[in-house]
Formats: sequence, structure tokens, C-alpha cells
Amino acid sequence: MRHLPKGIPDPNLLVGLDTSDDAGVYKISDETALIQTVDFFTPIVDDPRMFGQIAAANALSDVYAMGGKPLTVLNIVGFPVKKLDHSILAEILSGASEKVQEAGAVLIGGHSIDDQEPKFGMAVTGLIHPSKVWTNSGAKPGDALILTKPIGVGIQTTAIKKDALTDEQLERVIQVMVTLNKTSSEVLRQFDVHACTDVTGFGLLGHAKEMACGSNVGLNILSDQVPVLEGTRKLAEEGFVPGGTKANHKWLQSNVNYAETMDQIQQYILCDAVTSGGLLAALPQDQAETAVRKLRNAGVEFASVIGHVVSDHAGCITVK
Repeated sequence: MRHLPKGIPDPNLLVGLDTSDDAGVYKISDETALIQTVDFFTPIVDDPRMFGQIAAANALSDVYAMGGKPLTVLNIVGFPVKKLDHSILAEILSGASEKVQEAGAVLIGGHSIDDQEPKFGMAVTGLIHPSKVWTNSGAKPGDALILTKPIGVGIQTTAIKKDALTDEQLERVIQVMVTLNKTSSEVLRQFDVHACTDVTGFGLLGHAKEMACGSNVGLNILSDQVPVLEGTRKLAEEGFVPGGTKANHKWLQSNVNYAETMDQIQQYILCDAVTSGGLLAALPQDQAETAVRKLRNAGVEFASVIGHVVSDHAGCITVK
């Protein structure tokens, strides 16, 4: 991104390329700002309808991570029209449409190309009040860190390719991925959220590192408090660790201090590349217990306090 030419400064650009945030935010009036984001990827499950739902939930998540409400959606499609039956694409689009409707957004169009393999995602526009934008760079010492979905998704979806998941595990990981962050975002708006991001490709520690660097603070993560999908460690021990997870672990070497008792498998899980993960939010410690209770009462079953923000080791993470 540093190679992109610098644009003309615009006072209405509230969130742009200068930070590692989940979406851009542009003020259009004193009461309204637009949130804009785009995301797409290749299938990670065999069921085309579920793939569409996962891709949609993943794209919509960036708007929720900024504290906003999705408004409109454009589909982005790559599809091998001469290789695969068109009914597969119809199922992908139908699944995605279901999540758009659940979000209360409107599908207004899109673009497709003939590609060598299926790809699907969305460009999403959302709305927010200019003074209520969440970024990943506002965490303050003393804040608690709340995570709303379990990790281990990358390891489990890698195992899908080898039919290594039980039916129960497959159902659970898909349910995690297709669940919108809508409820989590709505509940957290009732509190003084200082920073927020969603956990996706860089893994829990990767996105936590971006929060630490952007906020110029340190983070302490309590590994035994982090929700992890059941069976993840066994699958990792069997070798189902994706390349993206290993790349995250290597990238974070100079920013993360792991407890001496943690082995490499535990470290990989905390760095695991996630698709359609939960929200990671920093908010005042005295609000954390109530926030978690309200999240769980609203159906966000894995919501947990997983650590704290500190003033020392700025830009780095200590895992205990």
C-alpha cells in the first residue's frame, strides 16, 4: 500500500489508507458517514450455498467492525462458466442473498467474469454517524479485550479438504462462519468501545498486533480465556495447519512474547488464519463483565474477556 500515490488531502476522509483498519470511512454530512469495504475469496466448503453465506458474512463483517450498519451490497463473481454447472453459481448467490437480507442491506448489482476457479465476495457500503466510528487504533491502557467468536477456523477448514472433520465439527465451524457480527456490533454499541476490529486472515494475534501498533499500547492475552473450536488442537497436531497460519506466526515473531510453557501448536492456534471471525473489541474494564453478559444473553455464546490493554511494550503482545 505504501507504493500507492498520495491523494489530495480531504478533511471528509475519516478513515483511509493511513491505518490498518477494516474499511474506509467518508463523511458526507454532519450526521452521516459512508463505510466502504470489499472482500472475496475461493470456496472453503463444498456446499455452494454455504460458501455464499460465508463470503457474505465475511464481507459484511467489516462494516460491523467499524460500528456501522450495512446499507448496500455489490456482488463480485469469478466463475468457470464452461467447467461448472450454472446451478452452482445460483446456489452461491442465493446463499449470499440470504445473509444480505438478514443484515437488512440491499443487493443493488455486481460484476462477474469467466475465471479458472470460483471466486465470490462483495463490496459493501454502510452508514454510521461520523462521531461514532470505531477504529482499531483507539485502545487505552486499562481496557479489557473482548472476543465474540472462537478461533481455529483456518485449521478446521483445512481439515475439511481431507474429510478429517466429524459431522458435528463441520456443522459447528460452518455455523461460526455464517453467523453475522450484527448482534455483537449492536450490543457493543451500548458500551464505550475504544477500538474494534474483526478477526480474519491475520489471525487473532495478527489483528491484535495491528490494534496494539495503531493505538501505541501493549496487549496482554490470556490464552486459556480465548475460545477455540473443539478439536482444533488435535487437528493441528495431525498437520492441518494452513500456510497462512504459519506465515502469520512467522510475521509476528518480533511482536509476540509467548509464555515459556506454550508449545508451537498453541502458538499456531492463536495465529490461525480465520474466515468470517468475530469482533475483537477494547472497552473500559468496568464495562467488560456487563458487555459479555449482554452478548451471551443475545446469543453470542462464545463472547469472552481474553486480555487487557497495558501501557508498556507498546506495539507488542504478551501471551500468558
